[in-house]
Amino acid sequence: FPSSLLVVFFGLHRLQHPFSLFLSTAMSHRKFEAPRHGSLGFLPRKRSRTHRGRIRSFPRDRKDVPPHLTAFIGYKAGMTHIVRQVVRVGSKLHNKEVVEAVTILETPPMIAVGVVGYVETPRGLRALTSAWSNFLNEDVKRRFYKNWYKAKKLAFSKYNAGVAKEKAFGATAERELKRIAKSANVVRLIAHTQIRNLKLRQKKAHIIEIQINGGANAEEKVNFAVKLFENKIAVGSVFQKDEMIDVIAVTKGKGFEGVTTRWGTTRLPRKTHKGLRKVACIGAWHPSRVKYSVARAGQNGYHHRTQINKKIYKIDGPKKLDNGKIIDESGKTDYDLTTKGITPLGGFPHYGIITEDWVMLKGSVPGVVKRVITLRKSLVPQTSPTSKESIDLKWIDTSSKFGHGRFQTAEEKTKFLGAPLKKDIPKKLKAQKAAAKAAAKAAKAKTAAAPKAEPTA
Repeated sequence: FPSSLLVVFFGLHRLQHPFSLFLSTAMSHRKFEAPRHGSLGFLPRKRSRTHRGRIRSFPRDRKDVPPHLTAFIGYKAGMTHIVRQVVRVGSKLHNKEVVEAVTILETPPMIAVGVVGYVETPRGLRALTSAWSNFLNEDVKRRFYKNWYKAKKLAFSKYNAGVAKEKAFGATAERELKRIAKSANVVRLIAHTQIRNLKLRQKKAHIIEIQINGGANAEEKVNFAVKLFENKIAVGSVFQKDEMIDVIAVTKGKGFEGVTTRWGTTRLPRKTHKGLRKVACIGAWHPSRVKYSVARAGQNGYHHRTQINKKIYKIDGPKKLDNGKIIDESGKTDYDLTTKGITPLGGFPHYGIITEDWVMLKGSVPGVVKRVITLRKSLVPQTSPTSKESIDLKWIDTSSKFGHGRFQTAEEKTKFLGAPLKKDIPKKLKAQKAAAKAAAKAAKAKTAAAPKAEPTA
């Protein structure tokens, strides 16, 4: 046959090279053509054993820095978005404005109540002993009981018996502190949250062991911890703005779900018998068992997860004055001078109003709102341009998150809408009635005080 007919017959005239048709049909490995669904790196996909994120590894200790804490606890309030200018030389976004999603964690100050020392053994760390402060709050004592209202509430009653209230710890704790300073390799601070400061129904505080890194020896670490006994530890003393940290939490629970939702497997054809959201073949005849790698239905969500390298965009909170007044200007920036707090109009959905210190993290955080979140210093030294970038916020969105929010503050909403809202009218009428009543009372008192005119003859 003529070569021109071959070209037209096989459609080779559309190709740049006559042999490219045969070259393009060469198949790579099957794992690229049909990769597995879902990662096996997170097995087993079961419910977390603990509700609070558990720190399995702390940053490596260094003796050339002063003693410092390496973790903190916060509570997820919700999400919003910000506008900032990127300062990243070499990037296409350099000196351009970007809109980014951020998560707000409320972090009331924690209170230190104890110290625990560990000794290194061939099989890992072994607890040496622990020492507790003189006074323990009721919130932390609730953690030691299953049913607080039924309990006798005698926890630590003998431990600090006869110790003066002004002392931070008694003779028992002093003896154990000396043991820790002499023999321990790892020193960790026992601290708890002030959960009553939040608008949550829970009264039981969360307790955590925070490793103390830095210091030449264990004695320096113990002295550092003792100074914190029964004192408040602010989140700003543990983390700084622009720092990269790790977030440990339990994800949102979804319950028992099928393979298509749980693993993302492909649905079977429409006419499949007995359902199509299934795995058609779960393995060969032999070996006569189902392999662990086959997608199966089961628990989805409420898994323990660690997210690394979350950048802190801002640490702030309401300012409490000496006269008891609270001024919240934490939503203000150098470019947006509107006096406002971080709480959006109407509060964060399913959370409420933020009244304590808070941390703003880039992106999302595992778990539902009100979920306790463990914050930890990064395990690895940060060298990327993103980690070294200084964040300069231009604007923080505080519009309502329950619907299509159009107003940043209540004053702006009132100014635009004009007439008072229905819910504010009763308050206004009440204030007017009280003012009228006070005016009538003052007029009556004035009339009674005026001298009476004498009757004329």
